[in-house]
Formats: sequence, C-alpha cells, structure tokens
Amino acid sequence: MPDQEPPAGTTSFGRFAVTPSERRQRIRRVFAAVAPRYDLMNDLMSFAIHRWWKRRLARRCADCSGLVVDLASGTGDVAALLRGPGRRVVACDPSLPMMEVGRRRHADVAWCAGEAERLPFADGSVDLLVISFGLRNATDLDRALDEIRRTLRPGGRFVCLEFSRPAAWLAPFYDLYSRLAIPRLGAAVAGEPEAYDYLVESIRRFPDQATLGRRMAAAGFASVRWENLSFGIACLHFGERAA
Repeated sequence: MPDQEPPAGTTSFGRFAVTPSERRQRIRRVFAAVAPRYDLMNDLMSFAIHRWWKRRLARRCADCSGLVVDLASGTGDVAALLRGPGRRVVACDPSLPMMEVGRRRHADVAWCAGEAERLPFADGSVDLLVISFGLRNATDLDRALDEIRRTLRPGGRFVCLEFSRPAAWLAPFYDLYSRLAIPRLGAAVAGEPEAYDYLVESIRRFPDQATLGRRMAAAGFASVRWENLSFGIACLHFGERAA
C-alpha cells in the first residue's frame, strides 16, 4: 500500500517530506549520479525483464505514425524501439547527464530537454506520447497528465509504462526484494544506495492501476484502459485525446 501522504504544501522524496522545488532538484541529482550505469542497474534489478516490458509497449504502438515523443526517455532505449517508417521520434528528458549517455548510443534520435509538467511541444502537435518508468518522478502528477493531453492532437495516444501493484500472492515477496535487494545492488554496482532507496519509495507511493486510470480520465483522457505485466509488477496504461 502507498505510504501516508506528506503534509500540505510539501511532497515526498523517498521517506522525506520536501518542497516541490527541492524534490525536483533531488531527482535531478539522483539521475545525474546513476546515469553511467543506469541501464546496467535496470537489467540487474529486473533480471532484464524491463526490456521485454518495453518491447511490449513498442508493439502496442506499432500502428502509430507522425510525431512520437518518448518522455522521460533516459538513455533512449524506448525511443530506439519506437523508430520506424512514417515516424519522427523525439526523446525528451529533464536530465542532461542521462541524455548525454543516450545521444552517444542513439545518434539518429532527436533529443530535447523538458519535464512532464512543462513540455516543450505546441498544443495538439504530438501523435503519440509514451513514458516509461518516469511518470512517478513527476512532482505534480495531475499537472503532468494535463500537459501530456495538451500536446496530443485530437485522437492522439498516450501510453504509460510504470511500476504498479503486483498480485496479492506476489506482493510480500516483491516488497521484501525491493526493500532489501535493490538498495544493496545500487550500492554495489552504481555506488548510489540512497538513489535506489528513493526509487523503491517512489514505486510504493505511485498510484495503483485503477487509481492512475481514474486520474487519467479526470485529466480528460478517453478510452482509458490498462494491461498488467508480470502479474502487475509493471503496467501499461493507455489513453487518447478525444477527437
């Protein structure tokens, strides 16, 4: 279950209540610190299953064309999967160190700096916007959803891949693994145990499948649905901007 909400006027960073601006700065420091070994850590933490989840996302978007934005793109692995005929793929991320790693790996992808609450795209200009394991890092989730909807053209699609709530039989084992193993992996491989402690807490605090679906609908998305992956450890949410 999610932890208790922070006091009014603050937001959460891991187990701590901080101001929104402080949260934003701390998250930037987290991703700057882990950028060189971010993909390796993802492989170790998920036993490389995150790559299958991301390929599933790409397959669900196979029929889309036009301007495709991969928000919170990180090192651009999802942006690379989304390349194809009839598409212009733009990787957008607030972390310059993460984008520097991504540019070296995917030189044929366009890159721009931007965060979910203030997207650098015109109203109704995007045909498909995806975000993978980045929505929970938004300081203001509802504002981020409003911004995403604003940038989509009528009929444009939004797909979110994010950690969610696993099935009841799996939850105790998953919780034990995430609390004990992931920060230790972060310390051993990336040298940043506190960063991965934050990532674990951000997963715990993020809305479950149904709650995120309701907040997407409240933000004006139509045809909202979701698809559990790996018994709910991760989840794909889908929505459209109404025509």
